[in-house]
Amino acid sequence: MANPTALIVDDEPDIRELLELTLLRMNIDTVCAANLAEAREALTSRDFHLCLADMRLPDGDGIDLVREIHDRYPGTPVAMITAHGNMETAIEALKAGAFDFVSKPVDLPVLRNLVSTALKLHEPASTQTCDLDQSAPECPLRGASGAMEKVRDLIGKLARSQAPVHITGESGTGKELAARLIHQLGPRSDGPFVAVNCGAIPHELMESELFGYRKGAFTGAVTDKTGLFVEANGGTLFLDEVADLPLSMQVKLLRVIQEKMVRPVGATNETRIDVRIISATHQNLARKVAEGEFRQDLYYRLNVIELHMPSLRQRPEDIPELTQHLLENIASNYQQPVPELQKEALDALKAHHFPGNVRELENILERAFALCENGVITLDDLGMLDLPEVTDGSDAGQSRRPGESLEDYLARVEREILLKALDEAGGNKTSAANRLGISFRSFRYRLNKLGIGSKDEEK
Repeated sequence: MANPTALIVDDEPDIRELLELTLLRMNIDTVCAANLAEAREALTSRDFHLCLADMRLPDGDGIDLVREIHDRYPGTPVAMITAHGNMETAIEALKAGAFDFVSKPVDLPVLRNLVSTALKLHEPASTQTCDLDQSAPECPLRGASGAMEKVRDLIGKLARSQAPVHITGESGTGKELAARLIHQLGPRSDGPFVAVNCGAIPHELMESELFGYRKGAFTGAVTDKTGLFVEANGGTLFLDEVADLPLSMQVKLLRVIQEKMVRPVGATNETRIDVRIISATHQNLARKVAEGEFRQDLYYRLNVIELHMPSLRQRPEDIPELTQHLLENIASNYQQPVPELQKEALDALKAHHFPGNVRELENILERAFALCENGVITLDDLGMLDLPEVTDGSDAGQSRRPGESLEDYLARVEREILLKALDEAGGNKTSAANRLGISFRSFRYRLNKLGIGSKDEEK
């Protein structure tokens, strides 16, 4: 079997020689170019499994080469060589379509990891996206709506990159599912996927959880503990609810992302890591930056590419298919036949607002499955939600649910009122606040408190 071939583009002979020797020792053939013109000529003469290109070249910008290869040779991953500490340039390259980057002076272990990962990408793009065909039974992202088609298409593209991804969307829209798919369809699929909810870790324990600690580092540290970054080495670390990170941890996380090194609490040496970071939150991270609650530099490191998961009310045409898919899964879990859903029950689901999105739909169907008789789910089986009343605009659906705490009940009612006012005001927050007889500041505070994000212009 022939060795893979890499194109090296750099105007410094010493760098070209270092890269060439390193790759040859990995049994990778090389072709070298000193400028863009030579690189373009080489690209027309043969197929390459990888391209390593300097950011600054005598006859142009390396990012131009990234865009050109991304458009004309999409099966060839490009990694950029950037000046040390120039993260802004690296981020620009990633947004242009670069697979990854390595900084000068080139760290050879980092380079070898990068090359090994990149070689896994040199295959037809269809093999990376076939599992996202929503018509396939195993597809986890259901729905034929245009919104979901865009999500699946973008996930397929993101899987072929190492760029940090920030996933936005309301609670229950499937942000972790999207992160897992990006991991599973990419070159790191053989590595671990480690998910951590940043909002669920006490602030005083966060550093030791993420970075680990050494025995004796503090009271109770009776053994060494591996941190989540090291656990995710070679794979993907998913930072859910990243907006909940305290400012002190944001500084440390920023350094880890830039240096690709972690130091466990109580350790004197750093540990090198090779981790792709995917973050998510239901909060408006840009707004938190503006309010001084989230570091701007960390925001730009995490939000290189944004993936937005649409709410269920933005794609109501997907509810019938989602409902059937979820019922099939529920029935399979209980090893029971799939129940029939009466038209009246489906109509009620299609008209419901679903503040809890797909997760709420799944919970509704779980309950209905348990209550239904003779293999038929009726409108009464959905009765705890009073779905018809909620969806016809009346307030009857705001009765307290059995077993629902007062705090959850009040939050649910407030959320429904706020969303209804926003819908009636066409998304204009000032108008919605006026309809409710409260100030714009109070309305915005309530939206933030309940995690209701909006990209609409604040007017």
